[in-house]
Amino acid sequence: MKNVGVLGAGQLGRMLALAGFPLGFRFCFLDPTANSPASEFAPQIVAPFEPGPGLDELVSRSDVLTFEFENVPVSMVEPLVGKIPVYPPPKALSPSQDRLLEKQLFRKLGMETVAFRAVDSMESCLQAVQELGLPLVLKTRRLGYDGKGQKRAHSLEEAKAAFLSLASSPLIAEAFLPFDRELSLVAVRGQKGDCEFYPLVENHHNQGILHLTLAPAPNLDPRLDLLAREQVEALMRDLDYVGVLAVEFFEKDGKLIASEMAPRVHNSGHWSIEGAQTSQFENHIRAITGLPLGSTCMAGPCAMVNLIGSLPAIPKILEISGASFHDYSKEGKPGRKIGHVTLRGPDWRAVKAALKQCHGLLPEGVRQLPFLA
Repeated sequence: MKNVGVLGAGQLGRMLALAGFPLGFRFCFLDPTANSPASEFAPQIVAPFEPGPGLDELVSRSDVLTFEFENVPVSMVEPLVGKIPVYPPPKALSPSQDRLLEKQLFRKLGMETVAFRAVDSMESCLQAVQELGLPLVLKTRRLGYDGKGQKRAHSLEEAKAAFLSLASSPLIAEAFLPFDRELSLVAVRGQKGDCEFYPLVENHHNQGILHLTLAPAPNLDPRLDLLAREQVEALMRDLDYVGVLAVEFFEKDGKLIASEMAPRVHNSGHWSIEGAQTSQFENHIRAITGLPLGSTCMAGPCAMVNLIGSLPAIPKILEISGASFHDYSKEGKPGRKIGHVTLRGPDWRAVKAALKQCHGLLPEGVRQLPFLA
């Protein structure tokens, strides 16, 4: 099994290829956008995410299929099962693509979530306000990411306006949670059910976009890390999962509240390229090709800073002790992730000092960077 086919050719696919090359794997990508980031390293078939000649070509050139983008139609992927190994399995895509199904799955497995209600009419929206209280968050059930497809409502009038602005799609209403911090766990499961877990990390967002990840999450109760591992392992087992899975949580008063899952390598795990013995990207390739999983141990604390909209001067960044720079070869646009920097140190004091240096070098448009207390 040497040929890996990937649906999607963005920066996640690019990093999958970079992790797989040393292991002897070849890659082919399918993506409707020509000259996507992964195409610099492997062939890209420019075709829509739907059955047709493009998908047929990808299958013919691959020994196994995987995803770097979870919003591919399940109806496109399900018929491929039996013809070629597909990991993660298509059954993992449905709940990850629909916030309502996702919350229902979490609840079924005993994972705590915020209160929620399905919304499909103004009447059901007003009923949700009555039952969940204000403020609340209205979200599209599908295709929401980086803060897109959601509105917060602090009053009945704002709830009505939010419904009208989003009503072209099925919606979910969620009770607003004034959480203490956002966390995520990246895990990997092999074909024989073996699992490895990266540590719970702390994430900081600005306008719905991840700006900073601290790994491991500072001052974390070890019981929360153990609970997250138990919950994510149960989730992967329920889905017959193979590959890397990320689950985002809120921490509130010492409790974990499950928020979202992503059946793919994840932005909050980018630090693992330099910060862990085996990166999330290499472990995903190992899992889907049947190789033994690698150790997820890390040598010390890390911070990962997303570069959004524009890039800083590379030489200056690399003058920072412990810094690693990643350029995704994407055109700079407001709100677009076009690279990241990972900062490693022997302790949090060193990492914080490196973060302050990094902050001073970022372009004005990407300086919304929180720091360790």
